[in-house]
Amino acid sequence: MDHLRMHSADLTARNIDQLAELFPAVVTETRDEHGEVKRAVDFDLLRQELSDHVVEGPQERYQLDWPGKREALLAANAPIAKTLRPQREESVDFDTTKNLFIEGDNLEALKLLQESYLGKVKLIYIDPPYNTGHDFVYNDSFAQSSSEYLERSGQKDESGAGLKSNPESNGRFHSDWLSMMYPRLKLARNLLREDGIIFISIDDNESPRVRAIMDEIFGPSNYFAEMVVIRAEGGGLAKRVVKGHDYLVGYTKNLSTFTGMFRQKEVRGEIVQRDGKTYWIETDWLREKFGEYGTLHYEDIAHIRGADKLDEINKGLDAGIYTLIPRGTKHIVGRLRDLSQDGSKFYSVLKHLNKNAKLALEPIGMADTFSNPKPLSLVEEIIMGATRFAPNDKSIVMDFFAGSGTTGHALYESNLKDGGNRQYILVQLDEDSDDTSPPGGQFRNSLPQISRERLRRSSEKIKKHGGQGALSIDLGFRSLRIDTTNMADTRRAPDALTQGELSGLVDNVKPGRNGEDLLFQVMLDWGLELSLPIAREEIEGREVFNVDGNVLLACFAKDVTPALAASLAARKPLRVVFRDSAFATDSARINAEQVFTEVSPGTDVKVI
Repeated sequence: MDHLRMHSADLTARNIDQLAELFPAVVTETRDEHGEVKRAVDFDLLRQELSDHVVEGPQERYQLDWPGKREALLAANAPIAKTLRPQREESVDFDTTKNLFIEGDNLEALKLLQESYLGKVKLIYIDPPYNTGHDFVYNDSFAQSSSEYLERSGQKDESGAGLKSNPESNGRFHSDWLSMMYPRLKLARNLLREDGIIFISIDDNESPRVRAIMDEIFGPSNYFAEMVVIRAEGGGLAKRVVKGHDYLVGYTKNLSTFTGMFRQKEVRGEIVQRDGKTYWIETDWLREKFGEYGTLHYEDIAHIRGADKLDEINKGLDAGIYTLIPRGTKHIVGRLRDLSQDGSKFYSVLKHLNKNAKLALEPIGMADTFSNPKPLSLVEEIIMGATRFAPNDKSIVMDFFAGSGTTGHALYESNLKDGGNRQYILVQLDEDSDDTSPPGGQFRNSLPQISRERLRRSSEKIKKHGGQGALSIDLGFRSLRIDTTNMADTRRAPDALTQGELSGLVDNVKPGRNGEDLLFQVMLDWGLELSLPIAREEIEGREVFNVDGNVLLACFAKDVTPALAASLAARKPLRVVFRDSAFATDSARINAEQVFTEVSPGTDVKVI
C-alpha cells in the first residue's frame, strides 16, 4: 500500500502540472538551491507562448542540454586508477582466443580500452537499459574534479557501480538516463574504425533523446538509419496501444567511408578464399539446373548423363564459374558465388519476434534461463550486415551492455555461417540477475556468470554440430575483471614515514597480484590489444611472458641478473619490461639498459 502524504499539497508542483497540460514545451528540469534536480518552468518560453510578438530573451542556439551534462562530460574525461585482471578459470582457450569478456562497469572498461582499441572496432551493438522507471541507471559517481574522481575511483565500493531505480516521478527522469549514456557513447565513438558503425536498441520512451545525443556525439551527418524492429504480434492488454516494436538507431563514425548494410541471402554450401575475394561454393545448384544427376560425382557425369553435359561443366570450370570439391577419391561440382555481389540492402522494418528468442536457446538448454532475451537472429543480422564483406578482416564487434551474452553467441553463429574471423569484446557489470541458473549450471546468479555459461554452451554446441566449418572458428573467450590498480601507493609525507616502513615501500606491487595481473596492466599502458597470444617461458631461471612473438617480453621476477638481460636483448624484442625493484642498485639498472643499447637498440625498455 502507498503511504499517506502527511503534509499539505505542493501547490507549485500542481501549477507546473497544469502548465504542462497547456504548454508541454515550457516544462524542463533545473537545480534548486540545494543542488537537487527538480521540474521547473522555462519562463522565457512561457512568455513567448503567451505573446503575439517575439519576446527578447537569452541567445538561442541549437543544442541538447540537461542538468548534469557537465558532470557527465567530466565522467568521460577523468582518469581512473583501475586495471583488468585475467580470470583463467572463467575463460575458454585463454592462451589462443581473440575474444574478450570483461566483467565490471562499462564506463571504466571503455576508459581502460581507449589506448589498446582506439579506432579498431568495426561494429558496436548495445541494448542499454530502457528508461521504464525500473532499475536501469548505472549509478555513476560524478566528481567535482578529475583528481577527486581519480582518488575515489580507486576503491570499488566508491566507484558508483550498480543500478538504481528511476521512476517517472523523479525530477530528473530523462536527465539521469542521458547522464548515464553520454560518457559511454562519447568514449565508444573513439573506439570505432573510420568505416565503423554503432547500433542502439531502444524503445519509444527514449528514442528521441538517443537521436539527439547521437547527433551531438557523432554528428547529424553520420546518421545512418532508424529501423523498426517488430518483436511481437497479436493482441494484448495495454493502456493505449500494444507495443509490438522497438527501434534500432544506427550512426557511423564516418558515413562517407561506411560500405553499407546488406542482408545476406540464405545459401547452403562452403566458403573459399580466392584472389582476395570470398566465395560461397554452392553444392545443390546442379539439381535445379540439370536434374537428378546434381548429386553425382564429376567423374561419373559423362557415362551417366553424356559427354555434352560433362563438356558444359568443363567450360564452367575453365571460366572459373565452377569448382571441384574433393569427396573421398572423387569430386563433386560446386558453383562459386561472390559474396560481395550477394545480398540486398537493409529495409527499414526488421522482424525478429521475442518468442523466437527463447527457441534459439533450447539447443543449449537455456531457454528458461532468461526472462526476456534479445532475439539471436536480430543480432546475427546486424553483425553479418555490417561485417559480412570481409570475413578475413578480423572485424571486432563490441557490446558493452552484454547482458545475457547474445552478441557473443550471435558472433559464433555468424562466423560459422560465412567462415568469418570476427572477434568480440563484451562488457557486463557484475550485477545480480532475476534470471535463474539452468539445470546443472555451476554458477551463481549474476549476469556475468550466466553470460559466460551461455558462451560456453553455444561454443560446445557448434563444436559438436557445426561440421568442418566449426574447426576454423575461434570459440573461446579471455575473461578479464576490472579491479583496482596493481600498483601500491608508496607515497608518504616525510614526517609521516617511520624507519620501519621503509622496507615495506621498496616493492610497489600490491600483495596478491601475480605476474599475469601485472602483464595485462602493462599491455593496457602500452596500448597493446588484450587478445594478443601470450606464451610463458623460463629464461635464466625466471618466468618471462612473451606476447605475440617478441612484441613484448615481460619479466616480473624480484631480481634481474646480467645474464637475463643479455638473453632477452639477444631476442631483439620490440618492448621489454621489468620491476623497478628488481634492480638492487641504480648501476644495475644502468648496466641492463646499456646491454639493450648495444645488442638491441630498437627495444623500448621500461620498468613498473
